[in-house]
Amino acid sequence: MTAPTLAAIFTPDQPPERLAAVAAAAEAGGLEQLWVWEDCFKEGGIATAAAVLATTGRLRVAIGLLPVPLRNVALTAMEIATLARLFPGRLTVGIGHGVQDWMGQVGARVESPMTLLREYTVVLHALLRGETVTTHGRYVRLDNVALDWPPAVVPPLLVGGIRPRTVALAGELADGVIIPGGNSPADVRAALGHFRDGRAARPGGTAAPGEREEVVVFVSVPAGGRAADLAATVGEYAAAGATCVAVDNGENGADLEPLVALLTREVGPLVS
Repeated sequence: MTAPTLAAIFTPDQPPERLAAVAAAAEAGGLEQLWVWEDCFKEGGIATAAAVLATTGRLRVAIGLLPVPLRNVALTAMEIATLARLFPGRLTVGIGHGVQDWMGQVGARVESPMTLLREYTVVLHALLRGETVTTHGRYVRLDNVALDWPPAVVPPLLVGGIRPRTVALAGELADGVIIPGGNSPADVRAALGHFRDGRAARPGGTAAPGEREEVVVFVSVPAGGRAADLAATVGEYAAAGATCVAVDNGENGADLEPLVALLTREVGPLVS
């Protein structure tokens, strides 16, 4: 079993002005990756990712996730491409349905979230690869659109979800899947069955040789927990198939700097 990437999550229930201190702690401590979220009506994922990337030198940053009903796909592609060109190799992007009640609040709720996510994922991937796209889908409609500045290094594009159809779509169309918090290792193992069913539906089936399938699992842990207990939890998710375990402190998210120190100094050596 390969040791998973250990990451921390800056949840958007924390004020944006705390982000700099958390990013600095992650960079100084040698954390591999920091996740940021986009939640209505808290913080934007692109803005927070840009702030972390610009104030650190090697820390990898991931956005989990951008709700597709809220964002025009061309604008999302432009923003991702800009970050990816400025900070090549340091960005991962997650997209997903979003919370449907929130989408309704902003007038963006759609009748078929699965249709939108499928159309959006296909087109976003194509735009980031530098293709010119014309499409007249149910929701995504573009006429001869291409990015002037596509990224030289296309960031991994993940799809978030736990329901079978969404996870299968992630396997078919994306570079990986984000499994939200509150799911057990058994849930992750079951979801990966659907993910691999989706992979098999790709032309040629499965992943390309040497291509890593990203399986990110979000986990909340109590503040002040023991390193050995957290390492055991990470190991259980890794055994279930997680390639990255991203951790937050739940309701005690204000204590993220100690969590970053715990992950890098104590949990990492136990996991690896």
